[in-house]
Amino acid sequence: MNEADIRKYAALMRELELTGLEITEGDQVVRLERGAAPAPLIQAVSAAPSPAPAAEAEDTISIRSPIVGLFYAAPAETAEPYVSLGDRVKKGQTLCIVEAMKLMNEIPAEEDGEIVEICVTNGQMVEYGTELFRLRR
Repeated sequence: MNEADIRKYAALMRELELTGLEITEGDQVVRLERGAAPAPLIQAVSAAPSPAPAAEAEDTISIRSPIVGLFYAAPAETAEPYVSLGDRVKKGQTLCIVEAMKLMNEIPAEEDGEIVEICVTNGQMVEYGTELFRLRR
């Protein structure tokens, strides 16, 4: 693969707002990744102190996507979802699948707890770090 091809793929990534792309040509594999554009630094000045986080927020943890891919709540279209709102889960229990490049990656619970929020919908594209679930300890 030559530099012109790589530049073409990089331009395509910008156009489609992709964060990663892997191209295989014969026995060559090229992986292109880019970080999100840096957010502008805005400093707010407030006369009142910011409120303390709610006690509930301190009791919850976020389960985030470790990869870019498609979120699936169940192992098959007609199957029941792995978890539902209010379910108690154990550490290591499968919560969902994130499909990346035709590989189904099971996402496990990081701790024991109760599902208090499902932050994404079935079939939704998720980025690295997207919050998938909120779990109350």
